[in-house]
Amino acid sequence: MKSDQIKKGVDRAANRSLLYALGLTEEEQKRPIIGVVSSYNEIVPGHMNLDKIADAVKAGVRAAGGTPILVPAIAVCDGIAMGHVGMKYSLVTRDLIADSTEALAIAHQFDGLVMIPNCDKNVPGLLMAAARINVPTIFCSGGPMLAGRLPDGRRTCLSHMFEAVGAYHAGTMDEEDVQTYVEKACPSCGSCSGMYTANSMNCLTEAIGMALPGNGTIPAPLSARIRLAKATGMQIMKLVEEDIKPSDIMTEAAFHNAETVDMALGCSTNTMLHLPAIAHEAHVDISFDMANEISSKTPNLCHLAPAGDTFMEDLEDAGGVYAVMKELTKGDLLDLSVMTVTTKTMGENIEHAENLNPEIIRPFEDPFMKTGGIAVLKGNLAPDGCVVKQAAVKESMMQHEGPARVFDSEDDAIEAILGGKIVAGDVVVIRYEGPKGGPGMREMLNPTSAIAGMGLDESVALITDGRFSGATRGASIGHVSPEAASGGNIGLVEEGDIIAIDIINKTIELKVSDEELAARRAAWVCPEPKIKTGYLARYAKLVSSADKGAILE
Repeated sequence: MKSDQIKKGVDRAANRSLLYALGLTEEEQKRPIIGVVSSYNEIVPGHMNLDKIADAVKAGVRAAGGTPILVPAIAVCDGIAMGHVGMKYSLVTRDLIADSTEALAIAHQFDGLVMIPNCDKNVPGLLMAAARINVPTIFCSGGPMLAGRLPDGRRTCLSHMFEAVGAYHAGTMDEEDVQTYVEKACPSCGSCSGMYTANSMNCLTEAIGMALPGNGTIPAPLSARIRLAKATGMQIMKLVEEDIKPSDIMTEAAFHNAETVDMALGCSTNTMLHLPAIAHEAHVDISFDMANEISSKTPNLCHLAPAGDTFMEDLEDAGGVYAVMKELTKGDLLDLSVMTVTTKTMGENIEHAENLNPEIIRPFEDPFMKTGGIAVLKGNLAPDGCVVKQAAVKESMMQHEGPARVFDSEDDAIEAILGGKIVAGDVVVIRYEGPKGGPGMREMLNPTSAIAGMGLDESVALITDGRFSGATRGASIGHVSPEAASGGNIGLVEEGDIIAIDIINKTIELKVSDEELAARRAAWVCPEPKIKTGYLARYAKLVSSADKGAILE
């Protein structure tokens, strides 16, 4: 066993004495030692139940003959961090999580790992760590939040909550209306109830083969989630016994499966940052360009919030991720031979899956869209690409041309939007918010929600070198690469320049001549860094561009 490095023989007597100090019996020390990496804390609603999940996982490990050891991982609540300097610290935690988990696992020589994440950066951070450490590993998330319900019976969620603020500034809601959303939008523990980033990544963890069925969709408050956690704890012992590692599961074919399911589900655009970063750690190369290739042949089968009015609990009731994958087999779009943490192939896993609600999971032959939920656009404004969640864009905005309204920070843009200075036809440009320029690549849920809440989502586009929450809808185009702080053309846009967006044909063009752009570039001076000390300053020096997954180089 790997843990023999800390417990076997006279030469490890000192190490072993510290295991005794932990209260571990001789019998417990003889068993495989399983690191249970829990992201439990009391500030993230998606993580407030993870102590119960961890207890259930540990019970499963013990039942199957292992010794579970609880260790921590951090997490940030993007919703609470939204709209202020705290959001700069969201994406950057992905690498802190990966680094610290690597350190804990290798320092203590665990024989296997159970990762217990739930929210946005926590899931990819732990998947990155799993790929690096490469001991038998399995995931069990905390599960999605239940949808909220307003007094009139309508269901609601966090994206509606943010849009309510925009509606208040537009004069279509009063403060009492907003307070109703405050009290009703987020009714339980769990990751927010739509197909936002956390739920997207937890579903893709199933699709890539690193979690048991239901990981992405069983609601957090249900007892089925506790049963899943116990089953996960027992399953890690089988993985340790058979020595099935992440490198056996997270193969190139598995990543292609995940990207295909991503397109079918209509996942968050943040998956375009996280999947390449996880693949990088697994020594697999997946590029921005692959997204359009996969999207072109993958139908969009689900329209969960923010694209539609259905929620994660509905997807669970309809058959979950496996039912979506079963639909995709009709087009021969998946590699069903890949190994998974069930110790069976993906084909064996989904053999008996069934689509129980064709309104929630559209049949392969009758999709919401014939192409996938995400598109990568390229053009002189984004030579290396940018990303849009096309499944959440109104048909009227799939092609749009208008004057640029230019802002060098999210804060300035929000002030203009809420102040009524943005009008129909505009293209809001927010720059110097990329991985380096932010630093930290803030999510832009506040400005996109303000645009939607003020009734401008069918007439105003937003472009940024930052990124978006999975709760964002509308013609919101992020991850513009190269970013402004790296000399990208988005830094050369001037007020009133015409920008043409064509999501259908995957292009984005700044209608300014090459000669004029060259003149502007000659005069361009990169602004001073917004933050010059601490972790963010170090991060800015190491981080790559968004099209490469914002990995640290």
